[in-house]
Amino acid sequence: MLLGASIAGPIAPGAALADETTESRPGAVPEPEGYRMDGYRSPVPATLAGGTVVDTPEAVRLHEQGAPFIDVLPRVPRPKGLPEGTIWRPEQRHDIPGSIWLVDTGYGELAPVMERYFLAGLAEASQGDKAAPIVFYCKRDCWMSYNAAKRAIAAGYSSVYWYPDGTDGWAEAGRPLEKREPQPRPDE
Repeated sequence: MLLGASIAGPIAPGAALADETTESRPGAVPEPEGYRMDGYRSPVPATLAGGTVVDTPEAVRLHEQGAPFIDVLPRVPRPKGLPEGTIWRPEQRHDIPGSIWLVDTGYGELAPVMERYFLAGLAEASQGDKAAPIVFYCKRDCWMSYNAAKRAIAAGYSSVYWYPDGTDGWAEAGRPLEKREPQPRPDE
């Protein structure tokens, strides 16, 4: 369900959440004015100004309705200058089925090429409809999904959902994960 919402119906993105506030959740932190710039793996806010925070049952509902899910978890790129024949095995990512992995787009500051990559990925996922629902996630207690959701709101997307429990919450609920490769980075 939406945090602070009844099961009876969804809350409009950006609506106030009546019973789940930063003050009422132990360990929750307030939203920053801008993007989180460091300490990305730490407790996250309970709210997202302009968007809607969802828990696992609501994420499952959105998934079943076909909302695109965007993973923004970073991945160490292949080191440049490796000798020919060197085997490179990046860490395997297991994602929510059907997700789009826009790797490295949750940092507080993005290079222009990565900003374009992010926005192009959102346009593709939403089929150009900025009012279409989009769900952002990575792992639990990861500010990168918060930053990406906030960046989408700033870009004019009006149905932004943030799933702060990410793949951790999904797996804990017994939901399947699948191997995923990121969308190719434009700078590699």
